[in-house]
Amino acid sequence: MTPRLFTRLRLRGLELCNRIVVSPMCQYQAVEGVVQDWHHQHHARFALGGVGTAFVEATAVTRDGRITHGCTGLWQDGQIPGLARIAELYRSHGVTPGIQLGHSGRRGSAARPWEGAAPLAMGGPDPAWRTVGPSAVAERDGHPLPRELDLNEIDDIVTAFRAAVRRARAAGFDIIEIHGAHGYLIHSFFSPLANRREDAFGGTRAKRMQLPLSIAEAVRAEWPMELPVFYRASCVDGVEGGITIDDTVALAIELKARGIDLIDCSSGGMSGPATLSTRKIAQGYQVPYAEAVRRGAGLPTMAVGAIIDPALAEAILAEGRADLVALGRELLADPNWAYRAAQELGLDRPWQVLPDKYGFYLERRAAVLED
Repeated sequence: MTPRLFTRLRLRGLELCNRIVVSPMCQYQAVEGVVQDWHHQHHARFALGGVGTAFVEATAVTRDGRITHGCTGLWQDGQIPGLARIAELYRSHGVTPGIQLGHSGRRGSAARPWEGAAPLAMGGPDPAWRTVGPSAVAERDGHPLPRELDLNEIDDIVTAFRAAVRRARAAGFDIIEIHGAHGYLIHSFFSPLANRREDAFGGTRAKRMQLPLSIAEAVRAEWPMELPVFYRASCVDGVEGGITIDDTVALAIELKARGIDLIDCSSGGMSGPATLSTRKIAQGYQVPYAEAVRRGAGLPTMAVGAIIDPALAEAILAEGRADLVALGRELLADPNWAYRAAQELGLDRPWQVLPDKYGFYLERRAAVLED
């Protein structure tokens, strides 16, 4: 039997050729939001590697919604052509192209990771900009206070998401993912750690959901009905008084009612880095969140986070804990992970379960080696 990892998945009118996904990974190499040759070369590795779906990194819907000066954007039409080139690259190799759209909120105006990732200074070649958030609450001690958004500015951000969605479709992407995780703007509105508002967008859990739900409604209304919309969630804040998995299940139920098709289940980021590189983590440490949302909300989920071994990825799917698996750092280390997974899971002719063009290449290569 074909391993579950290499079965197809239909979401609305779109069929993914397998269950392996390239997770969005920021590269910090854009110039005024415009992708460069680096991005094309970065994605070419994965396009040739046999994955079923691939996401372009967190892409800002406004200029001040970037994380760093090097982040990609879709706030103007001039940013479409470079992204269209990446979408076509993936499509030409049988891979479904997706893009993650977001706003950095109070975590923006930061230096690139290799420059320390600290808040930018007002002077210098990469000057800081004033960040915004649900409330004037800093991410941590010593960080700048964000400016609290007023109701008109919230409406403007929702409108910016709609405009970015139109540009994403013009660029040829087939999946939109709303970035509602890792301490960025949407997540900060949902988390009581950052949201101290007393209006329609803060206070109770239902009110803290309003920005995520408003953006989900706007994106779904703008995106073709035959194509899916994903939502990346930090399922738990991991900090006392923050979001719990029950909160995220409740949010997922409401997102489902508004036409969101899948929850990408991550965690953390509200008061520190979302990637837990500072302490040892177990493989698949976030899978329980994907399982809980899948069962609690009746919505497909994607598991992400230290999914390294093909056997683990297969078990996650076979046991019904998630519907897709997303890999990031492991694919950076091994862009041909999908082919290796097919071999390790016992397929005699592993290229047959990979996207057509890559499978044809591997079949020819195998024939040469046999000769």
